[in-house]
Amino acid sequence: MKAKREKPSDVVRRAVNAAGVTRYRLCKASGVDKGTMSRFMACKGGLPIESLDALAPVLGLRIVADGPVNVPPLGRPGRKPKKGR
Repeated sequence: MKAKREKPSDVVRRAVNAAGVTRYRLCKASGVDKGTMSRFMACKGGLPIESLDALAPVLGLRIVADGPVNVPPLGRPGRKPKKGR
């Protein structure tokens, strides 16, 4: 049985809680909006990538991709792209 992988948002929330400083200080140090942080920590909204970029170094987090990303072709599913466009 495979171990369930932790979601990145849960890792960030855990790091915020373990930071040893108030969320207010984290927001001041990173420039992340207090409302955005509050909604994110309450699981009421996501954390914009710009906020994650600013918060990660303050928390000592490094964002790493596991490997290549498989991006599906653009267009409607089940339809071939039109030629000549």
